[in-house]
Amino acid sequence: MTTRFRSISMTGMVLVVGVGLGAAGCGKYSPGSLMATKAFKDANAKYAAQDWKDAVAKYEEALSSDPNYNAAHFYLANSYDNMYKPARKGEPQNDAYMQKAIEHYKIAAEKDPVPATRKLALQYLVAAYGPEKLSDPSQAEPIVKRMIELEPNEPTNYFGLSKLYEDAGKYDEAEQALLKARDIKPNDPIVYTTLSGYYNRQGDFQKTIENLEKAAELDPKNPQGFHLIATFFEEKVRKDFRLTPADKLSYALKGIEAEDKALALNPSYVDAMIVKNILLRHEANATDKDPAKQKALIKEADEIRANAIAIQKGAKAAADAAPKKK
Repeated sequence: MTTRFRSISMTGMVLVVGVGLGAAGCGKYSPGSLMATKAFKDANAKYAAQDWKDAVAKYEEALSSDPNYNAAHFYLANSYDNMYKPARKGEPQNDAYMQKAIEHYKIAAEKDPVPATRKLALQYLVAAYGPEKLSDPSQAEPIVKRMIELEPNEPTNYFGLSKLYEDAGKYDEAEQALLKARDIKPNDPIVYTTLSGYYNRQGDFQKTIENLEKAAELDPKNPQGFHLIATFFEEKVRKDFRLTPADKLSYALKGIEAEDKALALNPSYVDAMIVKNILLRHEANATDKDPAKQKALIKEADEIRANAIAIQKGAKAAADAAPKKK
């Protein structure tokens, strides 16, 4: 999957002593469970401090005291995960860290008392088999499919499956996974921006733009959607030397139209001004047979650029004048 996972903030998950005493283990008041709870609490402090080695030791101690202390597995796995260094892949000790991480992610995915953590464990398992770590998509695929079974109406699971297929060169399957996500959430702009990214990587400019336009249509009050369309048109004009002058002019005009929509929603949208300025210059280059029009376009581009610079300077001055937080 494309998501990169490392460590989790202790405040972002339910990690309290009560979890250990209640849902995590069987022996609610046994000496072993009490010892496990203390070790778990100590481990959490080490984890929060990103002291992975000591966190591992304490989480292992919690599980040694109470093998059913299931709340420890995810954080033990993530501590091992953080100890693993991709640059040292092939070194026995380093590789053992990732194998330990996978072992405990798998247990957490089955037994963690918190449903959100079980889901997170599956996501981290996929990342463990991803290109930045073990690079084994054959192991990741069944995990993503399991996530789809658990949440068949969650489009991000199909995004993950599509990326696995794309990385493996299975482009038809990658596209079909994204189209399935679109069928599930046809009114979600993110589905269409994700599709556009896929088609852009495949070099299909028409489908890239079609999906960007659909995303903007579904979120018509968001100027960023229209600005994004314009940036793709600008890049196409600037980088694709196969385009005819007529095509360059057409794309420049479509980009300007998109930026006009963005600026109608936010007249102070500096990024949109900057790109419109460039697109106007592209239009001017394509109208070299009409010197008067070309001059007017360049003048308009200069004015927009000057306005953007003035807005940026004003924002900086306001930030500099604002009281500093102590």
